[in-house]
Amino acid sequence: MAADARNRLTGERRPGAPAARPLPAGAGHRDTPPLQTAHACWYPSADPDGESVAFVCDRSGSPQLWVGRADDDRARPLDTTPDPVTEVAWSPDGRWIAYTVAPGGSGHTRVLCVRPDGSDRRVLAGAEPGTSAYLGCWLGDGSALAVTVAEPVDEAGGPVGRPEGPPGDADRDGPATLLGADGRPVPGDGRALARDRLTAYLVDPDGIRPAVLLADESAAATLRVCDVSRDGRLALLRRGPRGGREAVVVRVADRAAACTLPVADGDPWIGRFSADARRMWLRSDDGAEFAALLAVDLDEDGRRTGLREIARRAAHDLELFALVENGRRAALVWNAGGTSELETLALPEPEAVPVPPRTVELDHEVVTRVAAAGPYGLVASLAGSQRRPGIWHLADATTALRTPWTARDADTVPPGPAPVRPVPMRPKARDGLRLGGWYHRAPGRAPGEPAPCVVHLHGGPEDQERPVFDPLYHELTARGLDVFAPDVRGSSGWGRTFRDADLGEGRFAAIDDVADCVAHAVEAGPADIRRLAVMGHSYGGYLTLASLVWHPGLFRTGVTVCGMSDLTTFFATTEPWLAESAAHKYGHPERDRALLRALSPMSRVDALSVPLLAVHGAHDTNVPPRESEQIVRAARERGHEAELLLLHGEGHDFRRADSRRLFRRTAADWIEKRLT
Repeated sequence: MAADARNRLTGERRPGAPAARPLPAGAGHRDTPPLQTAHACWYPSADPDGESVAFVCDRSGSPQLWVGRADDDRARPLDTTPDPVTEVAWSPDGRWIAYTVAPGGSGHTRVLCVRPDGSDRRVLAGAEPGTSAYLGCWLGDGSALAVTVAEPVDEAGGPVGRPEGPPGDADRDGPATLLGADGRPVPGDGRALARDRLTAYLVDPDGIRPAVLLADESAAATLRVCDVSRDGRLALLRRGPRGGREAVVVRVADRAAACTLPVADGDPWIGRFSADARRMWLRSDDGAEFAALLAVDLDEDGRRTGLREIARRAAHDLELFALVENGRRAALVWNAGGTSELETLALPEPEAVPVPPRTVELDHEVVTRVAAAGPYGLVASLAGSQRRPGIWHLADATTALRTPWTARDADTVPPGPAPVRPVPMRPKARDGLRLGGWYHRAPGRAPGEPAPCVVHLHGGPEDQERPVFDPLYHELTARGLDVFAPDVRGSSGWGRTFRDADLGEGRFAAIDDVADCVAHAVEAGPADIRRLAVMGHSYGGYLTLASLVWHPGLFRTGVTVCGMSDLTTFFATTEPWLAESAAHKYGHPERDRALLRALSPMSRVDALSVPLLAVHGAHDTNVPPRESEQIVRAARERGHEAELLLLHGEGHDFRRADSRRLFRRTAADWIEKRLT
C-alpha cells in the first residue's frame, strides 16, 4: 500500500472501536491428528504464493480453522478451541489468517486472527458484551482488516444492553429485541425499542494503529466491506435487506457515498476494484431476472461514469465471482438449475475484443466458494450428491485436483448404503408457476413403487435446494424413506420474479406450493399419498408448521427445526438486523401486523391434527427457542403428541457433530415410526 494511502488510515481512536487483544494459544499439535473417515472441508483461503490453504474443517467434530499445503497430505488445526469457525481470510502479505467464530454456536460472532504457525492468536472485534462482528476484506498490503460490528442502540442511537430473554432462556447467549417504525416500539410489548447499529472499521491486527471508521448505519440489515482500492481512496460496501441489497462505493476520506447500484442476494462478496480503482467488477441483477458480471467505470471520486455488461447467461444466475491471475481474469460460477458451472474469463479493456471464457471441468455438482491462489491458480470448495464438501486446487486455473487432505469420495459415509443421486423435479403450482426441486429415491425401491416420503423444505426463504450430500437425507433414505426437497416460490436460482413471488400476501401461495409439490410427487409415482411427512429448518420450519395447519390431513407428522411459529413474536425477539431484513420478506411488524398474524401458524393451531416434533438450538438468537416452545405447548394443550428437542451449545445452525447426529437420528426415528 502506498505511503500516502497509509496516512489516510490513521487518526484518533474512536470510543468503542475494535482493537486487537491477545488470546491464549489455541493451536493443536504440529502432527496431523487422526483423520475421521467422514469429514468435510470448506471455505478455503490461500496464502499469497498459493502454496498453502487455510480452511474450515470438522475432522474433530466441530468446524475449526485448519491449514495445509495444497500438494501435501499433512494438515493441522490452528485453533482447537470449541467455538465453531464460519469464515476464513488469509492476509495478502501472508502474516495473518483472520477468521470468524460463533461462541457457543450462537449468532453473536467474533473476528479473530492468528499467525500461520498458530501463534499470536488475538481477537479483533466482537468481544465486547452485546456486540457481534464478522469479516470484511483485507487491505491489499495486509496492514488492516475490514470488520463489521453490530451493536444494539436505543432510539437516540446510544448503546444499550441486550434485553433479558424469556423465562427458561438462561442458556441462551442472545438478545430479545424489537423492530418498530419511525422510532416507536412494537405495540403491546412495552419494552424500549432496540436496533442494531452496524459499523464498519479497518482494524490493524498488530494493534499499533487505531481502527479507522468506514461506515456507520443504524437500523441496517447488513453491512459488509467487500473491497478497498489499492490506494485506499475507495471502499466497496454491501448493504440492505434481503431482496434489496445494494453495492455502495464510499470515499474513505469523508465516508461519503459516491455510487450505488442494486446487487443480487446470495454470496456477500459482490465485487472488486481494478488496480487503478477506475473500474469496479460487480455481480449484480440490476434491471434483470438473473445476476451477471458488470463493469462499472468510476471517476477519481468514485462516481459512476459508465456501465457495461461483461458476462451474462440466459436463465442462469452468476452466484460466485473472484478475481484471479492478479486481477487479469475472473472466476465465474453459474447456477444452472441448481448445479454449478465454473469458468474463467479474461477481463477486457473497454475497447478490447472479448475472448471466450475457459471452462473448468468439475468432479462434483456444486461450487460453494472460489478464491485466488497465488499468481495463477485458484482454490474452490466443491460439494456433490456423492460426497461431503471438499477443497480442490487449480494450479493453472484450468484443471481442478482434490487436495490431499480432503476426504475421498469413498469416505463420505461409513460402510452401508451408498449416497443417493437425486433427480430434478419441476412441479407446477396451481396458478401455473413452475417450481423446482430434487427427489432422493430410497435404494431398493422399484421404479413405480409408491414409497413413504419426507418433504424437506429449505430455509431462507431465498435459499435453493442443491444436489449435494446431506447426512439427514442419507439417514432417511437408508431407512427406506424417500426425500423430496422442493423449491417453492421465494427460492433463489430461478430468477428475480420467482424469488419475489412470495412477498407479503404471496406467502399464502408459497404455502399452497408445498401441497402442489406433494401432488406432483404422488401423481408422478414415487410418493405414497398415505405416508407423507414434512420437515424443514428456519423458514423451512415455519413452512412446515404452516403446511400442517393450512393443509391438515395431508401429512402424518411434521418436524420443525428452528422455525417461526408466530411471526409477531419472532419480530419481537429476533436480532435487530434480522428483523430489518425480514420485514421486506414477510411484512412490517407494525404496518402489516394483521398480515403477520394471518400468516402465523399459531393463529391456526386449532387445525393441527398430527404428532409434532420441534428441534431448536438453545443459543439460537435468529429464531429464539420460544418459537418452538409455544407451538409444542399449544399442541399438547389440544391433546396432540408433541415433543421438543433442545440442543445445548448450538444456535440457529447445528455445527457440532454430536448435535447433528442426535438431531438427525431423533428426527428419523420420529418420522420412521409414523410412516412405516
